Amino acid sequence: MRHSTTGSALVLAVSAVVAIAPGAGAQSTSDKVGSTMNQTEDKAKSMGETVKTEVGDSWLTSKTKIALFADDRVKGRQITVDTANGAVHLRGKVDSADAKAAAGEIAKGIDGVKSVTNDLQVVAPERRSAVAANDKEITRQVEQRLDRDPQTKKIDVRTDAGVVTLTGEVSTIAACARASESARQVPGVRAVKNQLAYADKD
Repeated sequence: MRHSTTGSALVLAVSAVVAIAPGAGAQSTSDKVGSTMNQTEDKAKSMGETVKTEVGDSWLTSKTKIALFADDRVKGRQITVDTANGAVHLRGKVDSADAKAAAGEIAKGIDGVKSVTNDLQVVAPERRSAVAANDKEITRQVEQRLDRDPQTKKIDVRTDAGVVTLTGEVSTIAACARASESARQVPGVRAVKNQLAYADKD
């Protein structure tokens, strides 16, 4: 009798262990699934924030352009608007200092704009054709100089009333400096705005 009771107890104990084991395994799997889902949600959220920023910048650029063309104080039609992380950058030509100031005010008044960099150049209407032709020639000469250096040949060049703007990316700060130097040596260049990004930060 005693032997039978002991055997039954062992069977019950083993059954209890077996019953607990699947539960523990299921809990572990559930934790893994939950962790994976959380990681996926975090990635989706991050991607969503990036897309939201890009869409926001595009929206701000469009809204700024619409507002500029709708205001009769800004008569210049050669204005470029760029936006990065809510910061608006105005470049190009306008007819007067008042028009330049008005353009800056308009951009600042757009809901969502965090800051405005106003690099508009004032060019009187009667000088516009001559200045545009000169700017085109300056851009061509600067590009020719930059093309001679493998590290600066992919730089984008824009000229507004003799002010050259360099954009793009170079590998070193030395190449960045050489680009400014090359552009400044071109006859007719009044100033060089170097907005190049470079890889090394040392």
